Amino acid sequence: MATDTSTHDAAPLISPPRLRTDEDRTASRLELFLDLAYVLVVAQLATALAEDLTWHGAGVFAGLFTVTWWSWVTITLYANRFDTNDVVYRIVKLAGMFGVAVMAAGATEAVGAQSGVFTLGYLATRVMLLVLYARAWRHVTEARGTVAVYLGSTGAGAALWTVSLAVPAPARYWLWAAGILLEAAGPLVATRYGRDVPLHVEHLPERFALFVILVLGESVTSVVKGMYETDWRTSSVVVAAVGFVIAAALWWSYFDLGGAAGKQHLLAGDGAEQRSGTADRYVYGHLPLTLGLAAVGVGIEQYVVHPVGELTTGGRWALCAGTALFLAGTAVLIAGTSGSWRAAWPWPTAAIPVVVAVGVFDEVVPFVTVSAIGVALLLVVLAGIREQRRGRIETTET
Repeated sequence: MATDTSTHDAAPLISPPRLRTDEDRTASRLELFLDLAYVLVVAQLATALAEDLTWHGAGVFAGLFTVTWWSWVTITLYANRFDTNDVVYRIVKLAGMFGVAVMAAGATEAVGAQSGVFTLGYLATRVMLLVLYARAWRHVTEARGTVAVYLGSTGAGAALWTVSLAVPAPARYWLWAAGILLEAAGPLVATRYGRDVPLHVEHLPERFALFVILVLGESVTSVVKGMYETDWRTSSVVVAAVGFVIAAALWWSYFDLGGAAGKQHLLAGDGAEQRSGTADRYVYGHLPLTLGLAAVGVGIEQYVVHPVGELTTGGRWALCAGTALFLAGTAVLIAGTSGSWRAAWPWPTAAIPVVVAVGVFDEVVPFVTVSAIGVALLLVVLAGIREQRRGRIETTET
């Protein structure tokens, strides 16, 4: 009796980078593994904000979150085009992931005693990216124009961060900001002057949706921590339930409405073409959106822990301003990918001043404020569903 000894050919251990934007693929397990490290950084930044609910603390949180988000974005953009998942790619990326872990370890004191640690962690992710782009420049000749832009912007930003190690505060942080701005200009310059190297329009929204859901998970974590910290006090449990409703409404608003509309515009339009700029607007629109989600998580915990009067102004604004940022980011996402600001009116733009107004009333009992935000977000979801059913918001599942 004959035995079938045939086997599948093993994937090569070393596979040079190539454009993979025409292939049917999804997020890799390595990408998901890396996301976990970035969520640790976000969690540490949220912890630091909860301990310093002042304008200074909010500014530090926003700045460091932007650095963290941008580090994740640049690695995602490389993987979107050139990820071959071979041994070299894995080793380099795992080394960069350790750099993200270093960032997480120094995040709570990134503008204090651990500033150098945070800097070195971020620089490790830049070295990783430079190595990967240098490899792509060598092997993907048709993309050299675009790759060169990314090499230049990443290298210039990394140089400023390196110099910052020898510069005292606050000049150090100005160098950080300048470095991020230089890097952030890279995709925009590549869009205008680089060769038209397409993006994978199915992979891009999947990656951003995964990051959004991980950041949104911090809100659920806040509900759990708040109930535990207050020893299941009735008022806190009630506020925790409202906080969960808020998290659920934000999830619904993004995954069924705003984020789904952005993806639909990418798929239906010219989002894959680099020179259209649609993908750039999709990417940058997620900064206020995810920053807002991270702040909402902090705000929910503050409300659960302080449900009947002890809430600080910073705790109130973490929730209210965070929600407003989320809605503003959603509006930018929809308008940017559709090419018209009118696409984001009245949904969700009209809800932004309402949410901000709730934050202004500082004499209101915290339970009333958080309930008002919860009701406002439920109305936002209902209004979005109505606009979707009327055909004014075209969506596809994210």
